[in-house]
Amino acid sequence: MKQLVGGLLLSVVGIVFAVSSLQAAADLAQGEKVFKANCAMCHAGGRNTVNPAKSLKIEDLKKYKMDTAAAISAQLYNGKGAMPAFGKNGKLKQDQIDSVTAYVLDQANKGWKK
Repeated sequence: MKQLVGGLLLSVVGIVFAVSSLQAAADLAQGEKVFKANCAMCHAGGRNTVNPAKSLKIEDLKKYKMDTAAAISAQLYNGKGAMPAFGKNGKLKQDQIDSVTAYVLDQANKGWKK
């Protein structure tokens, strides 16, 4: 009986992990799509055409304490300086902001290489 319960538990954990992985991939794909449509004009390839010192490269994100999902999400929502407030102005929904946040962190950690 213990083996059966243990086997079922492992199966459930495996299914949850697979669904989470698919969801993460979907979020990154959605994040990339939203990023290209709304952010790439200033941040293509992780650069910053307005203020080159504040790129989306992991080194700059860490330097300016913007290397967390909370910090990136807040900046996307509220804007700052020349960056529009995509959440406050209603341009992006929270799930889109979350997806872009995941995409930016993923790309920054990969050095903005596919």
